[in-house]
Order: sequence, then C-alpha cells, then structure tokens
Amino acid sequence: MTKTIAIIGGGPAGLAAAELLSAEGLSVTVYDAMPTLARKFLLAGKSGLNITHSEDFARFAERFGSASPRLRPALDAFTPEDVRQWAAGLGTETFVGTSGRVFPTVMKASPLLRAWLKRLEAQGVTLKTRHRWTGFGGRGLRFTTPDGEVTIQPDATLLALGGASWPRLGSDAAWVPWLKDQGISVNDLLPANCGFDTAWSDVFVERFAGAPLKSVSTTSDAGTYPGEFVISKHGIEGSLVYAHSAALRDRLFRNGKAALTVDLMPGRTQDRLARDLSRQDAKASFSNRLRKGAGLDGVKAALLRELFPDANRMPAEQLAELIKALPIPVLRPRPITEAISSAGGIAWSEIDMRYMLKSRPGLFAAGEMIDWEAPTGGYLLTACFATGRAAARGIKDWLSDR
Repeated sequence: MTKTIAIIGGGPAGLAAAELLSAEGLSVTVYDAMPTLARKFLLAGKSGLNITHSEDFARFAERFGSASPRLRPALDAFTPEDVRQWAAGLGTETFVGTSGRVFPTVMKASPLLRAWLKRLEAQGVTLKTRHRWTGFGGRGLRFTTPDGEVTIQPDATLLALGGASWPRLGSDAAWVPWLKDQGISVNDLLPANCGFDTAWSDVFVERFAGAPLKSVSTTSDAGTYPGEFVISKHGIEGSLVYAHSAALRDRLFRNGKAALTVDLMPGRTQDRLARDLSRQDAKASFSNRLRKGAGLDGVKAALLRELFPDANRMPAEQLAELIKALPIPVLRPRPITEAISSAGGIAWSEIDMRYMLKSRPGLFAAGEMIDWEAPTGGYLLTACFATGRAAARGIKDWLSDR
C-alpha cells in the first residue's frame, strides 16, 4: 500500500500506532512539536516508569470508570502481559513490585524509548520533531516548522496529542478549539491523579509541609485504600490521594464540597481506642493522652488538632470516632498543569469503533485526547499503548476498505 499516514503526537499512543502501521509496510510520519519525542514518558521514567499492572485482567479492565466498556476491546488486544512481552522484545525486562505495579528492572524509561525509536526508524517511520500542528487548512493539516509553515494532505491522520497535564512537555490542549470549530464535541479537560488544596493554617504549614502520613487508610466515593500521603503547603498530595482524586473532584463539582476521610489508626478498633483513651489521666496534656492512649503523635496528632481545635475537650468515645474517620475538607483540585493526567477530551459519541471521528472520515484519535481517565499504577500507559494500536488497526481497515 502506498497510502501515507500522519501521526500527530510522539507520545506512547502515537508511537504505538506508528509501530503497528509501519510493521504492515505502510508509510508513516510522526510529527511532534517538541525537540524530542515522548517527553512525558521520559518524565514518568524518572520515578521508575510504572509501565503496567499485574492484577487480574478482568479487574484491570474495570479501572477506567465509565469508559471501561469502550476501552475493553483495545485492552483485550494489548493486555498488561502483552505490554511486558513488548518491552522484553525491546530489551527491557520487567518485574512486579510489592504493590502489583510493573516496572523495568533498570527503573527508567530512556533505554526502552531508545530501543523503541530505533525499531521505528528501522521499520521506515519518519520522525519529525519541532513540527507543531496549528489546525486544519481546508482538507489539509497546517504545521509550523523550523523551515516555515507547511500544509500536508495525508490519506489518514491520527491525532495523539495528549490531554492538558504537564503542558511544558507538549500536552497543552491547543487542539481543543480546532476540533470544536469542526463541530466535534470535546468535554472539558479536568485534572486527574492530582492533589487538592485545603485550608491549612500558617502554623501547620510551617511545621508539617512535606510530612508524610504513614500507615493510614482513606475513604471516599472511590472506596477505601490503605497507604500513605503527604501534607503539602497547599493541601494533600501523593499516590493515596490520587486514588481518590476522580471521586473527590466529581463530588466537589457536583455538591460544592468534598472531604477525604482518614483512619489515622487502621490497626485499632474504635472501641479499643475509646477504652484506651478513657484510661488516660484527665490532668495529662492532650498530646500525652493521644500518644499513650491512641499511639498518635507528630503529624497525625497535629492534623487532628488542626481540623478539630476543640478535640482536647471531646469525650473518649467521640475522640475515638474522630481518629477512625477524620474528614479532611478539600477546596479544589490542584491546577491541571500539575496533574499527572487529565480527564475529559473528545466525547466517545464522536468516535466509531475504529477510533475514527464520525464527522471527519480519515481522522482518528487515540490516547488521552479521548474522554477517559485512569488511576496511577500503570493503567494510564497501558491504555495509551492499547488505544494507539486500536486506532492503527482502524486506520489500516479504513484504508483497505477504500
């Protein structure tokens, strides 16, 4: 086939599509605005590159909320185990961490990316950096390049430009108005896997910003999860907060208020805490009563007092109840530019089962541009790989039909 395919966006979704299409002998060019490809992928690798997750696949496939049914065919075709085998084929072995998350044994992304780009070039993929897409020009696609403006008219185009998180790495959502101008429905891009602002006092921030709350469990509409999170100068951050971010964000937007409920002592029952606290000397300081009766000190004790300044006057039963279910009111998500990922994007109603935009034949989309979100833990990357490959199959089928 002599058809030409343009892939706009050199992240995981775009490169996954380029790999599959070029392996079929198709002419593929990847365009990216940045000086180098897959910058957000490399940033993720700085913390170890959590590439996928080892949990039971049926459960894995349900981690994408309301978008799970639409994503399922793509995930069935490129499962977490397929991700691991693909990485191994590029010389990167992986291992399963204690949390079930899967990482490269080298704990970084750069060797995998280098091998991947080498494979793409060997398969004939043309990689063009510093080529920024600036919208549609009639039936063509306009770009600004180091050599000036150019317009191309490929036979098929895949948009894989990402969402709106970490815009300095390339995902700046500049594409949103261009698609809306074409009559394509794009749902608002929102922060996902993000921290939240809270109303800490200056004294609390000065003493405890950066302090981790370890060995706690947290509850929201998303469920209950154990782990730890961090007190920040703005509010709360960390993987345990990210697990609740979608639920907290949606409740905030729906009701105007939301709270993350924290069990400060998940290893003790409420009844035992009440008994132990009631045995403490009423003349002792509140700090001593918390430490001896409930095992709370440091940031945990300070958090309790920050949120409930009159806790020292509470009876033991009420205090025990608070320790087991301490609500941290959140004011707003942190800005989307700080978020790990984003929710929202092209509405699923605009996309057919081949990942082609119904109103614009020959134009496809994949990755975070589409309205889905995923928790941290390798889910996001796996779905980006999977949707990129699914769109590539859609492109091939569409070109073959023509």
